[in-house]
Amino acid sequence: MPMRILAIETSCDETSAAVVENGSRLLGNVVASSSGMHQKTGGVIPEIAAREQLRCIIPILDQLQNDLQIKNRINEYIDALAVTVGPGLIGSLLVGVETAKTLSYVWNKPLVPINHLIAHLYANWFSDIQPEFPALCLIVSGGHTEIILMQNHGRFKHLGQTRDDAAGEAFDKSARLLGLTPYNGGPAIAMSAEEYLGQLPKTYLPTPFLPRPMINTNDFDFSFSGLKTAVLKEVEGLKINNLFTKKNIQRISYEVQEAITDCLTAKIIKAVKQYQPKSLLIAGGVAANNRLREKIKFKIENLKLKTGLFIPPPKLCTDNASYIGACAFYNYNPLPWQKINADSGLEII
Repeated sequence: MPMRILAIETSCDETSAAVVENGSRLLGNVVASSSGMHQKTGGVIPEIAAREQLRCIIPILDQLQNDLQIKNRINEYIDALAVTVGPGLIGSLLVGVETAKTLSYVWNKPLVPINHLIAHLYANWFSDIQPEFPALCLIVSGGHTEIILMQNHGRFKHLGQTRDDAAGEAFDKSARLLGLTPYNGGPAIAMSAEEYLGQLPKTYLPTPFLPRPMINTNDFDFSFSGLKTAVLKEVEGLKINNLFTKKNIQRISYEVQEAITDCLTAKIIKAVKQYQPKSLLIAGGVAANNRLREKIKFKIENLKLKTGLFIPPPKLCTDNASYIGACAFYNYNPLPWQKINADSGLEII
């Protein structure tokens, strides 16, 4: 019998609900984002995000039911619920958690609490070919950059993480320094870098000028704060000399993207060589970056190891409820709704 899980995700500024069948079939997924509001303020303001999610959560559930074309109520269509309990913004998490707890009580359905970061990995299960264990995992997002060894569902070994800024944060702060966007800088950096490349001869390879922090260290940790400082110094120098032009902004954008993706690729490939896993899983918002995908794919193909590479479609890399439902299926451990609480500081393992 198929098992259908209604999942809810509200860890940051997206409000999402999805129905997942047997952990790998996405039946419906609705996402509402308040990113447009945060563009005006230069970043996510937690109270505004939570208020917007409070406004959106019921319409999102209604839209999901309409998309599924369910004749009866959605509670008669599903077998269980799942919800992100952390990590994330506490106000935002509370919206999803309290909604899920209420539905669990009213509908008398089991409720599974889910770690948002671990769940990101399960976007890779919406594929015709399933990942095999052991799997090496790179979770890379605005708030987290971590490498873990996934020995099975629910069995993890932490290998490394960022010591300061996350990769996504480095993208965002660099974009802000370059005046590209006050918020969600990864796509803006990528677009600016592509524009720069389009102006160069095909045979020309730009010379690196930004640091690649910790790229050669004998561990699996990262550091991106020094890169951010280097970008600041470049921008200040250009402004002093009246050279802060569009072309120079594009040139720095290209180098920022190269530096960040070089560091991520080097460390995860080093881990692949050491552990030789059956699968390599990339997940998180930064996993949508095409340059990162290209580099990792190229390196994996040239290693000639029997390691399958899994990277979700870009739309499943960013925050949404699909992978919350998949994670709940493969890690099915429902708790009484009274014992489930939001935890903004929940650790990955």
